Amino acid sequence: LSGLDPAQPYFQDTPIEVRLDTTDATFVDVIHTDTAPTIPYLGFGMSPAIGHLDFYPNGGVEMPGCAKNAISQIVDLDGIWEGSRDFVACNHLRSYKYYSDSIIYPDGFLGYSCNSYDAFESGFCFPCPEEGCPNMGHYADKFKGKFSSDLVKLYLNTGEAKDFPLWRYKVTVTLSGSKSVTGYVNIALYGSNGNTRQYQIFKGTLKPDNTHTGYIDAEVNLGTVTKVKFLWNNNVINPTLPKLGASTVVVQSGEDR
Repeated sequence: LSGLDPAQPYFQDTPIEVRLDTTDATFVDVIHTDTAPTIPYLGFGMSPAIGHLDFYPNGGVEMPGCAKNAISQIVDLDGIWEGSRDFVACNHLRSYKYYSDSIIYPDGFLGYSCNSYDAFESGFCFPCPEEGCPNMGHYADKFKGKFSSDLVKLYLNTGEAKDFPLWRYKVTVTLSGSKSVTGYVNIALYGSNGNTRQYQIFKGTLKPDNTHTGYIDAEVNLGTVTKVKFLWNNNVINPTLPKLGASTVVVQSGEDR
């Protein structure tokens, strides 16, 4: 039984006879996309974990792409009616859109078991354990009975628009060069299944021999990584023409470690 952002008003913190819970089916998975308090933030979805597996994409409160201005959202690609509805309840309705996309992407929407979204964003719950990560949505039941306790909270990020699934990678860059500069480091990944755009790994003082780590939520499942593109920029004209490189770039896939 899959709960798509179960309703908060009149149901949150009520007895289990009233709301969805783990006794309602042999396996209950839940997608939480609109968990801000109803008053004053008009959140429609329930925030507590109530299933065997509870997924909190993007932290479960504010979904990417839902902060578009009113006109761009109402005049939507799917039509004015769909756009108007999304403008009113965009976060809440993301749950069924994620579920719909999950049918098409059996390897997508990996949920990382974590204590909080902040811990997930910081990389504390990366990579997946040896037994793998559950997939949010249609294929969540592949993990039925694989967790020793109920109420498992899982976190992941999604794209701003369809197609929504993203695949998480850890990128560690060790710099090389002759002197420090201020700027940023970008990385793009190339793989057997496709390539990513550029992602900023670090911004600040770029010092040779220093190591920086960042997490990439890529729009494609790379497959086997075949190439890494390293770029840096200091955004200023520097007459000394400083040179900076990468002595190593290590890429780790969250899915298979």
